[in-house]
Amino acid sequence: MNALNQKVSMAEKIGYSLGDCSANLVFQMMMIYQTKFYTDIFGLEGAIAGTVMLVARIVDAFVDPTVGILSDRTKTRFGKYRPWVLWTALPFMVFYILAFYNPGIEDKGLVALYATISYTLLMTLYSFNNTPYASLGGVMSSDIKERTSITSIRFIAATIAQFVVQGLTLPLVSKFSDGGDKAHGWLCTVALFACIGFFFLVITFFSARERITPPAGQKTDTRKDIKDVFSSIPWRAMFILTLFIFITLAMWGSAMNYYFENYVDSDALYAFLDQMGLVATEATGGASYTILNAFGLVVDSADKAYEVGFGVFNMVGALVQFFGVILLSNFLANRYGKKRVFIICLSLTAVFTALFYFPDERDVESMFVLNILKSLAYAPTVPLLWAMIADVADYSEYVNYRRATGFVFAGVVFALKAGLGIGGAILGFLLSGFGYVSGTGVAQSSSAIHGIVLSSSLIPAVTFLVGVVALCFYPITKKYNERMQAELTEPVSYTHLTLPTT
Repeated sequence: MNALNQKVSMAEKIGYSLGDCSANLVFQMMMIYQTKFYTDIFGLEGAIAGTVMLVARIVDAFVDPTVGILSDRTKTRFGKYRPWVLWTALPFMVFYILAFYNPGIEDKGLVALYATISYTLLMTLYSFNNTPYASLGGVMSSDIKERTSITSIRFIAATIAQFVVQGLTLPLVSKFSDGGDKAHGWLCTVALFACIGFFFLVITFFSARERITPPAGQKTDTRKDIKDVFSSIPWRAMFILTLFIFITLAMWGSAMNYYFENYVDSDALYAFLDQMGLVATEATGGASYTILNAFGLVVDSADKAYEVGFGVFNMVGALVQFFGVILLSNFLANRYGKKRVFIICLSLTAVFTALFYFPDERDVESMFVLNILKSLAYAPTVPLLWAMIADVADYSEYVNYRRATGFVFAGVVFALKAGLGIGGAILGFLLSGFGYVSGTGVAQSSSAIHGIVLSSSLIPAVTFLVGVVALCFYPITKKYNERMQAELTEPVSYTHLTLPTT
């Protein structure tokens, strides 16, 4: 590791953060709406939709390590990782649009094939863009507080994207659906997000700077890099943690979509929205109404309450998470250490997730309260995940005298995408197993609705807890990390501290 000035300006942090805002314009859409799009717009059975997502994971097993190796070995005047953010920006967003484009194919077998190809290509470009982007964050500074600050600002931007995608997608789809053409509404909405995402990635390229370089004299050795990473206990712990976190997020996020449409009582939801001033009346008017209506956030009947209600539910959660990241992440991590904070917060998140099993279908207020508590508990973990992965890359250099940041992050990005696909697949198989009938406006059986409730509460709570168990094996404590970073700035002083066993 070099010993250049590790301070990062606020402008650079914000510029870098826009890259994750862009990625989340894609990621949040896939996490919350991909399964719903496949079952209701493409008309695919839940199990088939789940299979589509699993196929892409097979490709990822080859793509993600390749991206890590290529980015680690890239040499340009702009650095190793920055160029990839720019090179892949346009194709990434093109395939984003294609993944949510309905080609109008009648044959369900061909529809499934189109979905598989478009989704796999999107996931491939996600790897080629996001792995170098995540690696870039790991080489912008070695200062522990700076690194935590970078990731916190990064995830403030990600939370804003979450707010927009989760909150505005369904209202915008409804707004853009000419004559009830939902497929056209989806295409317009995704195209809008894609244009914004491309612009943000370009800004990231011109903003960020790479400060950490591999040790002097390090030679290229792919086999050694692979061996070092897979033998790393911290890396294995973070891999399992990331895998199960994103299995859970994908399952819960998508399931809540079905939860609001099929379980929550539409009249109760309509009354709740009326209390919030989101129901159109003869007296409605003014600037605020005009703005809300422009984004489709005004409802005029109970049968349309689902789109706006679910959007508001997501926006409330994103807003709470936003302030949680700002106010809690840095403070708690600097005081108690990343690992301890992560374990406590993820455990609380699991508890609040499980409690979604209990509210009556008319108890909308309790659902929103649980969402607030869950979002607040989860917020500190959002930036800490990537800050801890950056620590793992440093640990690899510290122990092996070799730096392989791209490969370290590639493995974790694979876990992220695998979790996304597996979580979506699990939900698809659960929907089919409980008798969910694909299509729009279909009345579901009590068995299907019970499966939706379980998939929104108890089942994701269990998978969250698996992540907690993985964290218990993560050995880089606050004290160890501080001493490691101090020695990494002076390579000649490496003394190979004994890794704690806790």
